[in-house]
Amino acid sequence: MELFTHDIPNPRRFLALWFPYLPAERVMRLRFGRSWRMRAPASVPPLVFSRRESNTQRVAALDARAEGLRLRIGLGVAEARAIHPSVEVIEEDGEADRSMLEALADWCDRYTPLVAIDGTDGLFLDIAGCAHLFGGERKMLGDVLGRFRHQGFDVRAAIASTPGAAWAAARHAPGSIIEDGEEKTLAAPLPLSALRIDAAICESLESVGLRVIGALFDVPRAPLVRRFGKLVTLRLDQMLGQVEEAISPRFTPPVLSVERRFFDPVSLIANIEELVPTFARQLKGDLERREEGARHLELQLFRVDGEVSRVAVLSSRPVRDPKLVGRLFREKLAAAAPSIDPGYGFDLIRLAVLATSPLAAQQDRLDADGHDRDGDMALFADRVRARLGNRAIAAMQLVASHLPERAVRAVPFDAPAATENISPTDRQRPLRLLATEGIEVTAAEIPEGPPGRFRWRSVSYRVAGAEGPERIEPEWWNSAKGSSGRDYFRVEDEAGRRYWLYREGRYGESETPPRWFMQGMFA
Repeated sequence: MELFTHDIPNPRRFLALWFPYLPAERVMRLRFGRSWRMRAPASVPPLVFSRRESNTQRVAALDARAEGLRLRIGLGVAEARAIHPSVEVIEEDGEADRSMLEALADWCDRYTPLVAIDGTDGLFLDIAGCAHLFGGERKMLGDVLGRFRHQGFDVRAAIASTPGAAWAAARHAPGSIIEDGEEKTLAAPLPLSALRIDAAICESLESVGLRVIGALFDVPRAPLVRRFGKLVTLRLDQMLGQVEEAISPRFTPPVLSVERRFFDPVSLIANIEELVPTFARQLKGDLERREEGARHLELQLFRVDGEVSRVAVLSSRPVRDPKLVGRLFREKLAAAAPSIDPGYGFDLIRLAVLATSPLAAQQDRLDADGHDRDGDMALFADRVRARLGNRAIAAMQLVASHLPERAVRAVPFDAPAATENISPTDRQRPLRLLATEGIEVTAAEIPEGPPGRFRWRSVSYRVAGAEGPERIEPEWWNSAKGSSGRDYFRVEDEAGRRYWLYREGRYGESETPPRWFMQGMFA
């Protein structure tokens, strides 16, 4: 077992993967499991996938056996059945195929975090700085092909210094490794379709005698662009490395990562929990050098048969203490354990830091008690969120409003502090604030005095003492048209219980009497 980190800038190198029979392999895996090539009976008919085009059902995809029958994509389904009545026709399911391709892209994260989806049947892997971890590009390519074929996929792959060259080699020279500067030699004999241009453009080029990519090398650019568009020359320049082409990875690369590969796959959650502090200790040194702490960490579990499980935790404060990281993942794994299927075990486990915040080293004071109360609260909140979800705990944030029910709002615990300019009040406020509830008041002192009696929740109370009124006006930019201010009273009943009441309106100002409400209770 080897523990390592990686973040090494190297010249660009790309691994292109092509899955020519992905829809058929998806269906066979559903029917016969992941080892379908060994389990599927020989009597299964060739598979043809159809889709509707211009009121006609046409072939959208084939499996290898149907392709061997000289059927082709774009052929009418009725014609295909007439030629070979034994084929099984299945309606195309683009969403399911996309989900399968995304799952394959997830699994490819074991090689590099920079994985992009290419169309409906391919992947691009930016492997710069990664190949040496697998013994070089040749061994890495062999490992990728061997693992995918073990999972039941017929895959073609190639490596080159440009995505265009890798794409072309994967389809026309699978298994090849194109060294930097050899792109022109690769491209010269290939058909025009290797440029990733539309079939209609290829036919137009062939009609004037340009049948291979090498024929385009010496053609004047201006007439070529005027007649066939800019895409032809752009794709040619991208393939040859004269114009840089970027791929769009599915996920942002982690800031730091640590991983371990296992000859004997790990299948117990308890063993995974024990590994997390080990990974965190390895990351701690790198975080200290960067004077940063982790805010978002993800544990990535790569299963032997291709499934990937991801377990992420968020921290309200930057952390790099291995014990704290271990506690957070212990709670998260306990909550996520029912949804994690180890199958035949995980042969690769990675801990990635996805987001960080500054965290400078601090010297503790000798006269301090060594107890970080704010840190304890943050750790408690993070453990609760890890176990129950990010919405399980919230913090209260001050808002620029005088009305009590508007003066605070609930925000995620790790949300940034409010930036509004808020002046704290020195007025006494109740320990428990309630949503406003209407009450019935009798024997109130008119016109502005406190109530003598009130009825709340079907119980009558006699007021023994009162303080107020305290006038609170709504903010003008949020107040509804015609709304009036509130007169608040702190009242105490005969049993010594204290309440916070308010009156909306005044006696004698209108035909309708003012309304009274209960807002809170004091300790």
